[in-house]
Order: sequence, then structure tokens, then C-alpha cells
Amino acid sequence: MAHEDDALAHERASWQPSSGLAVAVKDPVKAPVLPPHRERMTDKDPAAMKRAVRTVYTLFYLSVAGSIAAIVAYFAFPIESGRLTDIRYNNLFIGLGIALALLAIGIAAIHWSKAIMADKEHIEPRHATRGKDTTRVAVVEAFRTANEESGFGRRALIRNGLFAALVASILPGITLFRGLAPFDSTENPIAGNPVALLEHTMWGEGMRLALDPTGEPIRAADVTLGSAFHVIPEPLAELSHEEGYLEEKAKAIVLLMRLRPEDLPAETNRLDWTYDGIVAYSKVCTHVGCPVALYEQLTHHLLCPCHQSQFDVANGARVIFGPAARPLPQLPITVDDEGYLVAQSDFTEPVGPSFWERR
Repeated sequence: MAHEDDALAHERASWQPSSGLAVAVKDPVKAPVLPPHRERMTDKDPAAMKRAVRTVYTLFYLSVAGSIAAIVAYFAFPIESGRLTDIRYNNLFIGLGIALALLAIGIAAIHWSKAIMADKEHIEPRHATRGKDTTRVAVVEAFRTANEESGFGRRALIRNGLFAALVASILPGITLFRGLAPFDSTENPIAGNPVALLEHTMWGEGMRLALDPTGEPIRAADVTLGSAFHVIPEPLAELSHEEGYLEEKAKAIVLLMRLRPEDLPAETNRLDWTYDGIVAYSKVCTHVGCPVALYEQLTHHLLCPCHQSQFDVANGARVIFGPAARPLPQLPITVDDEGYLVAQSDFTEPVGPSFWERR
């Protein structure tokens, strides 16, 4: 029972110094005392308390206005045009709205604690870290007291203003996520459709396979057994960045490998899409689009370094490990009259991650 009444009773014995360690000090440290309590204006004047309450909830609703202003600015100053002035105004007014929303919440919270919440000083003694039933009861009582002293449960305008400000402060950030997705336009009506964008690449019938990034065509005789080449369509090397070089390369990039023909069983491979053991697969992982560029010659496995998906090249690049949902798309290839490797067609399925529109 002593432990239940006094949280420090079980420790007091260890605090007593032994006779051999006791030292008499001429000027011992005095126990600190609290200064006399000073009442605030809001404690003495009910009108001042009302003004403080009005200030706090006004600041909370000012924060709501700032959040709404940030959302309005996002739509009022779009950046899709790419003009520097549009981007400047977009960043300026969205930033001002978010700054007002967060600053008003901070100032209101500080003013609430300093002018409205109970103002009294107390000393909290050290206590044992071991929790007891009485401690749990005390915690519940502390929450009840805090609610009573802060007026959180009684002052509906402040409480509702706080909730509204906190919820509204999140909305500008959620709205900004809309800008991460591309938008359809007259020039590019499928810009916002990832499936349509990834359904076709630059590859076409008769297009030569070329080394990345030089654009040098690849002869079938130069692809040695066990080798792996990073490949792009030959015309891609002639594109500039303004003409979409990176966008087209991200979709059309291919990994070319040569296996022994007997290592490609007919039941798991499209042999008419290969040439003398040479196969070509999309380099874009079907999980989240990372580059699948690590080839293990002995096992014929491809590894995605991002999330460890593994694909078996000897069996149609099917998934043998990791989170990827489907095999790598295969590029049908053959050779032309000069012995250069060429594509028979584009990929017959969309490249890249498996979106919810397709599996």
C-alpha cells in the first residue's frame, strides 16, 4: 500500500548516502521556489477573455481562408503553358496561401495557450518509471483537467475553428498532387492516359536496332553468346531533347541478349520473334518502371535493382521472383538483307508498369 500512495517509496532507501560517503557542505544548494503568481489581463477582465477567444477562432478561420486561397491560386494561375510568368505567379500565390494557413494556426495556438488556457505554475517531482493503476487514473484525470482548463470541450468556436483550420491546411497539398499527372491537350489528346501513352513506342517494322546512346546499328554477327546490349531504335539518336528524345527513349529502350538456340524451349518462347538465339525484351520493369539492366549469363536471369524482381529470359522473360506482375514485353526481331537486326513490329503489348487498367 505504501507503494500505491507514494510513487517514490520504493526508491527512497537507495537515495540515502552511506556514512562513508556523506559530505557536509557549507553552502548547500537551496530548493528552488516559484515566483509569486501574476494574473493575466484575461484572468482579471472577462471582456479581455472574450477578445482573446475571438482572436483565436478568427485566426483559425483566417487559416481556412489561406488554404482556400492556395487552392484557388492553383487553378487561377496554371503552369501548363510553361511560361515563366505563369510559373512565378503560381508559386507566389500558392506559397502565400499556404504560409498564411500555417502561420495563422501557429499564432492562434500560441495565443490560445498564453491568454486563455489556465495559467498556473507547479513543480512536477521525479517519479518512478514503473506504471501503476494510480498512475493510469492520474493520466485520465490530467486529460480531464487539461480539457477543463483549456476550455477545449466548452469553447465550441475555438474547437471547431481548430478542426476546420487543420483539415483545410491539408487541402492545398492534396490539390498540388494534381499537377503531377500530365494533362490532355489539343496537340496531345492522350497526354493524360498512361495506358495509351505506353501502348505504342517508336519501334516499327524494318527499324534497325542500334546501340544506346550512339545510334550505331547492330549486326547479328556482332552479338556474341552471353552478351547483353542496351538498344534503342536507330532513328531515336537523331531526335533532340525538344522533340521528345527522353520520353521516346524511356518507352522504347530494349535489352538485347544472345543465348544458345537450344536454351530457348519452343513451349515457353516465341521463336519466330527471335533470331539464332538472339532475343530482345523491354528494359522497363513491369513493376514500377525501373531499368532492368542486370543480366546473369549463366542462369539467363534479368534482375531489376529497384525492388529485386527477376525475369527468366530463357522462358519468355516470365517473373520468377519479386513484385512484378507480368513478363517483360518482347520485341519481335529478325535480320535485314545486310545482316542488321531489325524489328518486325512494335511491342504487341504496353510497356512499363502494370496499371490498374491492365494486368
